[in-house]
Amino acid sequence: MRQLLTIGAFARAARLSPKALRLYDELGLLRPAAVDSESGYRFYDPAQLERARLIAWLRRLGMPLARIRRVCDLPAAAAAQEISRYWEQVLAETAARGELATFLVDYLSGRGSTVDEATATLGIRYAARSESGLVRTSNEDTAYAGPRLLAVADGAGGFAGDLASAAAIDALKPLETLTVPAEELLGALADAVGEADRAIREIAAATPSGEAVTTLTALLWSGSRLALVHIGDTRAYLVRDGELFQITHDHTYVQSLVDEGRLTPEEAASHPLRALLARALTGAGTTQPDLSLHGAEAGDRYLLCSDGLSTVVPAEALREVLAGPGGPQQVLDELVSRAYAAGAPDNIACVVADVVTLERAT
Repeated sequence: MRQLLTIGAFARAARLSPKALRLYDELGLLRPAAVDSESGYRFYDPAQLERARLIAWLRRLGMPLARIRRVCDLPAAAAAQEISRYWEQVLAETAARGELATFLVDYLSGRGSTVDEATATLGIRYAARSESGLVRTSNEDTAYAGPRLLAVADGAGGFAGDLASAAAIDALKPLETLTVPAEELLGALADAVGEADRAIREIAAATPSGEAVTTLTALLWSGSRLALVHIGDTRAYLVRDGELFQITHDHTYVQSLVDEGRLTPEEAASHPLRALLARALTGAGTTQPDLSLHGAEAGDRYLLCSDGLSTVVPAEALREVLAGPGGPQQVLDELVSRAYAAGAPDNIACVVADVVTLERAT
């Protein structure tokens, strides 16, 4: 019979603290081999050291405990793939933060985009539509486009969705008339989303269910910079040099399965729970949206839309229409027509905007 190690001896061998081992026991991540019935003292089998060391290494990577549990329960090859996917996600998030850090460093050290903005002033030409789906009796989607703000919100049916989506965008509209320097765009958007959440809380309090839910995706412009706020499964796309890029990440249960490698994108598209939201504005004040800063270029075209468009019109068809001829209104009308041709089972909200040069310094 193999001799068991005390929690102290096991902690030293695994280079973990006894406190961490107690936490992993409570979470079911690393159970002791035996527990003394009288003292409650934990004992570990030396064979558990490999799992303990793997947990320690993954914690040093910054991997969340819930994901570590999945990795530890996988065969070695599958665990390696899961770790690779996690690290790719970390690198992508780090790159996005790096872009923001570079902008802030340049701005604070006087190397910002002042010269570019003096040379060319960028503006947008835009169009917005919100239409009911062919099988819907009400429309909870809201779309808005103005000279400095583009926004789409998709309210959840049965949860005062129409009121919630309208309130979310109304809370952002004052940004149109505020002078917001490029370096303050993200802060201004975050504050406005906070106001939106408070408005939704009031709506929820006045409804029989006590709930009000909406997604939100919006872009705010200043010079050649734009700030993006996103929560839920509404989306933002960019067309640049004929290529289509999705610049938001869906906050849905199914997308989380794709991120974890448990579903392929093709499987996710037909999953029965594909519309189940993991994050949305609910008035609770606890869910944080994604915020990011981007550089705009003349010739860029942006699409913001609800899932009533993105789930029925494939990405290649979106690219074909968005990269084709016509101004924002013509392109928008074609996108809505394609959604209807595909059956339009859900409501459709869309905004299309072109980045244009308004004037140049002489």
